[in-house]
Amino acid sequence: MVGLQGTLYQSLRSEIEQCRRKHGYTLSKLGELTGINPGSLSEILNGNPPRAMTIGQLDAFAKVFGREQGWLYELYTEECLSEQRISRPRLIPYLTRCVEVGRKDCIEAAVPILLENPKNISIMFALAEQLYEKGQLKESVSFYEYVIENEKDSFSDHFVMSQYRLFRIVVQGTNFEENLKAVIRFDPYRRRLPEYIQFDALLQLANVCYTLHKWRQMEHYADELRELSTIVYEDELRRRKNNIPSEMLATERHLVVYYGQSFLIKSIALEKQELYVEAKRYVEGYADLSWFELLDEVGQIEVQKFETWATANLYTLNILMGDGDVIPEYIQFLDDHPKEILSGLVTIVKAANEHGFSIDSIFDKFAENIDSFKGRIDAIGMSEHIQFRNEMAKYLLEKEKYTEGLNETFQCLSLSDITKDYNNYSSLFKLWVWVSKSLVDKQQSRQSDIC
Repeated sequence: MVGLQGTLYQSLRSEIEQCRRKHGYTLSKLGELTGINPGSLSEILNGNPPRAMTIGQLDAFAKVFGREQGWLYELYTEECLSEQRISRPRLIPYLTRCVEVGRKDCIEAAVPILLENPKNISIMFALAEQLYEKGQLKESVSFYEYVIENEKDSFSDHFVMSQYRLFRIVVQGTNFEENLKAVIRFDPYRRRLPEYIQFDALLQLANVCYTLHKWRQMEHYADELRELSTIVYEDELRRRKNNIPSEMLATERHLVVYYGQSFLIKSIALEKQELYVEAKRYVEGYADLSWFELLDEVGQIEVQKFETWATANLYTLNILMGDGDVIPEYIQFLDDHPKEILSGLVTIVKAANEHGFSIDSIFDKFAENIDSFKGRIDAIGMSEHIQFRNEMAKYLLEKEKYTEGLNETFQCLSLSDITKDYNNYSSLFKLWVWVSKSLVDKQQSRQSDIC
């Protein structure tokens, strides 16, 4: 390895040296242009053995010599990887730069060498986390996958967190088929996460199940979330009562959010299964959370949000149970809370289909809002948009407005195809059959009248 290492060192440095001579730069001038101390520069290029350079210094050479980003990266690996040792301070910045400039070939060459020693999985994980925190989610995926594929202990922190990160990355998309696979893949590991991360894991799992229409599974995650938040809440109160030093878990959101969401999610899952009376009981669980201790200013704001959502969801349940008299109040509520319009109209049209309400004037009132639904590109927004178009198609076709109804049907099918959401296909197919039969019956009736 020593001979090979020497050859590679010489190869990397000989390229730099050739460029230096070609441009006619002295070491002093090159140091001035690159910002590298002349003494350090001499040790890097002429030392015996040469001093290792950083990836930033190599980039500085490339810039001075007018070369493209990623210049000589394929020769840099030996600066941070060898049989004797691995230089983590040089390796992680190097692999990060490879990601940034698209030198996938260099990553693929370095990773197998690195993973010859299982202890180096931690380096892969650290790099993945660094990219994740910088918002380079797509770029972090392959490194999390390296961890999962090479970590033998499925209970290790690195393995479980990598599973969680991949889940969070995938479900940000709107391919519901892929989102379902992500839920199935991550679900077995959720309880192995640290408590402070389990909260958001359960919340995300429940949200994805909402878009997938997995109502029973959504209920299950809501129950787990309520149990976990209750345990943590009561434990914290006990500690404070007994003057035991403690720190609140570093969760993404206030503890009251998880507690309230556990009731809200449960109520929605029950509503979607048309268990309206049971759903109301869970709405009561988050309608007034002012009793919740440990509330700071942020917590108080969250409590107010839950009060608003409870008001909206009680309107929803009453309308779905056939109480059309509250629709004008609900319309006013939607006017005051525009963010609720999409989910509110899903409720109103569904109730109209089930109870025979006439709601044509409501479509006119919210025409601009309905047109803006196309701009919803988040998973929940697209799921609700599909539900709305589905219910609209049923409503219009029932009113014998066939052109408008079929247009809504096509929009629903198009959205379902884009998101790979096939939950509505069966009902739309039945609707299509019903429309076809109705048209045939009408045609036969006309012919009979003529005869």
